[in-house]
Amino acid sequence: MPLTQTIALAIIQGLTEFLPVSSSAHLLLVPVLTGWEDQGLAFDVGLHAGSLAAVILYFRDDIFAMAAAWWRSIFKGTMDDKARLAWAVIFGTIPVGLAGILLRDVVAEGFRSPVVTAGGLIGFGLLLGWADWRTKGEKTAEQLRWRDVLFIGCAQAVALIPGTSRSGITITAGLLAGFSRREAARFSFLLSIPVIALAGLWETRTLVQMGQAVDWSAVWIGIIISGITAYACIHYFLSFIRRIGMQPFVAYRLLLGIVLLFVYL
Repeated sequence: MPLTQTIALAIIQGLTEFLPVSSSAHLLLVPVLTGWEDQGLAFDVGLHAGSLAAVILYFRDDIFAMAAAWWRSIFKGTMDDKARLAWAVIFGTIPVGLAGILLRDVVAEGFRSPVVTAGGLIGFGLLLGWADWRTKGEKTAEQLRWRDVLFIGCAQAVALIPGTSRSGITITAGLLAGFSRREAARFSFLLSIPVIALAGLWETRTLVQMGQAVDWSAVWIGIIISGITAYACIHYFLSFIRRIGMQPFVAYRLLLGIVLLFVYL
């Protein structure tokens, strides 16, 4: 794989994993515009590893506090805000896990089309714009109620539909549940950690079974660049949305959806 392709795909992964713009849409469009061949499963695993490392590093203080509080909640029976947040991340992951197991083949065979992806971009983009426009919530992630966890967790399962965007739909659900923009995004990013980890383990298992040769230099370059890009993306996104909101991302989603329809129809 050429170095330019390695760098470009790593940057795209680092950005689209956490921005509410759908990574699947970009993966459809980039090969058409560039003529690049498929980068292979090992490289995909590396890119996800970089994104996972970035979100863990960025929220390391939250994660350490949540892990300690979660441990105390099990062995000492104490339940504080950080413990509730840790349990919320665990229980919020269950719907997408079940959906992935039960509906993986249905989604892969029935929904993997450019038209569905474009529809997801446009439809869920408009929903994000409406949620951002109508809600002025002030709740923090530590104030999650169990019905909020169920609502956001089920919304995350909808992201199996291409074009939806995992971060986009979970932020939308968070806004509708009354959270501030920053806190909706913060919980979305914390919720991404087990999802990215589980998806990476599944892909690694598939990779081992396939027994293909791996271009480790490209993989390591991809890990480093996607990790740096994802870290910067999280930092500036959280600052950006507090002042500007989600509407620029909504406009981008609508434009990208129209481009996909134009290219594939």
